[in-house]
Amino acid sequence: MVRIRVLVVDDHRIFAESLAAALAAEPDVEVAAAGSGPAALRCLERAAAEGRRFDVMLVDADLGAAVPAARARPASGHAGRSYAGPYATATATAATATAATATAVAGGAKAAARGLQEPAGELVFVDGLSLVAGVRTSRPSVRTVVLAERDDPRRAALALQAGASGWVAKDCSLQRLLAVVRGVLRDETHLPPALLTGVLKELTAARKHRTESERLVESLTPREREVLRCMVAGLGRKAVAERLFLSPHTVRTHMQNVLGKLGVHSTLAAVALARRAGVGPAELSGPGDVVERGGQLA
Repeated sequence: MVRIRVLVVDDHRIFAESLAAALAAEPDVEVAAAGSGPAALRCLERAAAEGRRFDVMLVDADLGAAVPAARARPASGHAGRSYAGPYATATATAATATAATATAVAGGAKAAARGLQEPAGELVFVDGLSLVAGVRTSRPSVRTVVLAERDDPRRAALALQAGASGWVAKDCSLQRLLAVVRGVLRDETHLPPALLTGVLKELTAARKHRTESERLVESLTPREREVLRCMVAGLGRKAVAERLFLSPHTVRTHMQNVLGKLGVHSTLAAVALARRAGVGPAELSGPGDVVERGGQLA
């Protein structure tokens, strides 16, 4: 008998243990549970090292939502919420991409990333979708299903764009959940019928935003695109000038041209548009790079 290895990720212990026990009662299912994103990554890493890889990961849509805002900041004291394993870089990149997707779907530049990169290379998970995106990048063979307490077309669309294969209500029957688990292993995508129309609208809107953003970015000159990538990386004008061997005045002119061609009025809005268009950040060379703290050019 081929056994399906499932990892349940939920920070509500009673729910996680109850669901794991119910799934484990199936003769062809083997289950483990994790109470946080970092714990889930450790389980995936340990299983891979032992040659017993997981097939499906069930992730709470609200994973980490109860974490106080004061804890969601770069600091050294994140017991149980940080992970410095080999997936940290991939997950941080994917978390940034997920945040950019959220910005695109919402149509604004104020959506914030909910996965934070620690100065020492650790990652603080405060969002289930960031975990989905990270695992999709680091372990593409693992199928992910998001478990949600309520229907939400926008978040379901974000989950699919992050790499999830399904969105299922937490109060669905065990038979329904097992059908979804087995279905995603056949490369099926599962959504509640009531969400289909809303999710399609969200995906269409996101595609439209991306197409328009790509067209605007294509209007930039090669030098302006270099400057834009530096802006996406959070570099200040002085750091951009040093990197590109230009004067600060010339960089300021390039930045103004970038904002004008993109039709935005701040660095923050330009970065959000660039992310929608798939523009990645320039690689930081070291501690000498100065990060722009504000959203304006000054």
